[in-house]
Amino acid sequence: MTKVKKLIALMLVVCIAATVGIVTVSAATVDDAESVQAKYDGIKVHVYSEDGAPNIYYWNSLPQNIATDYPGPKMTAEGNNSYGYTFDNVTKINMMFVTNGTQSAETTRNSGEWWYKNGRWSSKSWDDFDDWKRTDLREDSIYFVITTRFYDGDTGNNVHCWDDQQANNPDSDPAWRGDFKGLIDKLDYIKALGFSAIWITPVVTNASGYDYHGYHAFDFSTVDVRYESDDVKYQDLIDAAHEKGMKIIQDIVINHTGNFGEATLAPMFTKEYDTVKDLESVDCMVPIPDSDFAKTFPDYDSLTPGYQYQARLNIMKDTKALDSGSHDTENNYHHYKDLSWESPTVQTGQIAGDCVDVNTENPKVAEYLNTVYGDYINMGVDAFRMDTEKHISRLTLNQFYFPSWMKTGGKNFYVFGEVCTRVSEFWNHNIPAISAPFYTWAETDSKYINALGDDQLENVNLTNAHYASNSTTSGQPTSDNVYLDGITYHTPDYSKGNGTGVIDFPMHWNFSTASNAFTRALEEDPYYNDSTWNVTYVDSHDYGPDMDTRYSAGTQAWAENLSLLFTFRGIPCLYYGSEVEFQKGVMLDLGPNAPLSTLGRAYFGDYLEGDVSATDFGEYSASGTVAETLNSPLAVHLRQLNMIRRAVPALQKGQYTKDSSYVTGNMAFIRRYTNSSEGVDSLALVTISGGATFKNIPNGKYIDAVTGDVKTVTNGTLTVGSIGKANMRCYVACGSGFTGIDGKIGTNGTYLK
Repeated sequence: MTKVKKLIALMLVVCIAATVGIVTVSAATVDDAESVQAKYDGIKVHVYSEDGAPNIYYWNSLPQNIATDYPGPKMTAEGNNSYGYTFDNVTKINMMFVTNGTQSAETTRNSGEWWYKNGRWSSKSWDDFDDWKRTDLREDSIYFVITTRFYDGDTGNNVHCWDDQQANNPDSDPAWRGDFKGLIDKLDYIKALGFSAIWITPVVTNASGYDYHGYHAFDFSTVDVRYESDDVKYQDLIDAAHEKGMKIIQDIVINHTGNFGEATLAPMFTKEYDTVKDLESVDCMVPIPDSDFAKTFPDYDSLTPGYQYQARLNIMKDTKALDSGSHDTENNYHHYKDLSWESPTVQTGQIAGDCVDVNTENPKVAEYLNTVYGDYINMGVDAFRMDTEKHISRLTLNQFYFPSWMKTGGKNFYVFGEVCTRVSEFWNHNIPAISAPFYTWAETDSKYINALGDDQLENVNLTNAHYASNSTTSGQPTSDNVYLDGITYHTPDYSKGNGTGVIDFPMHWNFSTASNAFTRALEEDPYYNDSTWNVTYVDSHDYGPDMDTRYSAGTQAWAENLSLLFTFRGIPCLYYGSEVEFQKGVMLDLGPNAPLSTLGRAYFGDYLEGDVSATDFGEYSASGTVAETLNSPLAVHLRQLNMIRRAVPALQKGQYTKDSSYVTGNMAFIRRYTNSSEGVDSLALVTISGGATFKNIPNGKYIDAVTGDVKTVTNGTLTVGSIGKANMRCYVACGSGFTGIDGKIGTNGTYLK
């Protein structure tokens, strides 16, 4: 972009932050673009406005360049608050709308007819906007992708990180490779596997030497352009997923930003670029003229990299390392220098060089973060996965953040956090305040209920006291929300819960075997408010079970793990590529010290080449390499497990019992979910990798979802004989009054048979 254009962009950032927020970073649905282009020659846009006729400001069109002076001509009234404008013989143009001085975000439109309303673009009239409604996330299973490493849908936005050369990432595999367009292209692949929710890594604008993963925020309020294409923005991904009946889970960070500041919390730099390729060099980071940073370090460009880093921290955290002046006077960042992993400083200190700790106890910071993340919720995001939750006080989250997000998102908006505990026990070295179960509870001590105020320093003192009050396991609350009463479902008591969940790190860390993970889950369950909401996985982008590598215990062990994940309590999650044991045994992350192709974050797209079309979850047609991928043993196993779980409500939201009065067997349990208003009473008897006996159960007909075997129970007992490792039986009650199944679900593979 030209220097004038850069100034416009900077003005837009300021304006958007103050007015319309990030809702305007949206675009039209790609799936419909070709059809509308075929029936419309040129570009026509419609804008819904209740505040009068907008002006339309436009520039940089193709094939001939047309432009207008700011703020552009008035749009033509069409009735019912609709305003239109037509560009004849134009196939591409940049534009934004100005309504009574308020600017929308700029966007690029291609040939076709487009509609814009409430910050959203669509290639359909707003009368046809999908009425998407959030539902209970426990009804879903989750497929987790690092967006930049999944599938490359647009080679035009492929970009190296600044440190790609150090990592030896070649031009054929730049760190920023996958994108939103690629993810949309392969939604049917994920649906073919049977997954209905997609957890994507953070979408916000990033800045660091190695930021392809999205965890080094530079501007929380905008989407990073390196994910986007001219015709595919973040809103398009959300809308495309919803059109396929799938959910988007956005990974968010509030604990930290990158060390180049943040647009609102520490404005020090702008990104200057003509094309996205310019972002491959740190030279794109230009100090903001007349900013505190530029005035304090006018010779920044001449400093060595080490001193440049210290200069940035000097402003962000007022370290006074290189200058004795007063900086960050609004206390947007914590100014504490020390961090101990098992003390309150783990929630106020800096956990890594590219993770500068935000002062989450500052009410003004909370207001900003709630506003920007509330805007993402309003775009249609279905849930948040919160990064580094352990590094924020539960007291702070319960008062300043969770209530805001849930109010914005409504009843079924869900938040689950990463309380990373790299120990096999469920209490992290016996400190509840930094343990996974602890973060599922509301505050019950009167001195901490609504205790945080306007004084951020006093707020930090209160969080320290809160930590000390929860530094021992004595007196921690327990719950029976996950357990059946005998084999009867009872209404959960959520009066003491905070309405959020966590990743089940204790279970994850014990997945050396499925049996070990199951044992740990049984031991930890009383201490969660309701562990049916836990997100469960074997490995992730950070860790495998008790290791820093992708899971490598073998295909049969993987299948056994999955049989447990998809039938026991919790919401199952799979890290991309595990369906083919992608990069098994490989180190997950070494930063810019090895090529990504050699790590557990390698590019997966090569496995997805070809065509796939999903008619329903687990039902599809495919050709090419992607067909081979979907036919791999674990993919077949996953597909049947997903289909079984979707068909049996007890496996989604059911409470369970392992009581010997009702079940005997190693990994055997009974689950049941009853909801009279939904007309559901679902009862499932599950055993994994071995035989079992189920006792004192209702008499009647039971059908095994795995094989279709039918058993009629007359004496309250059902016995399952020996089955092989990773195999499973799931007998579903199909008698009178029960929500049953018709027979075998899905197709048997190597392990389910």
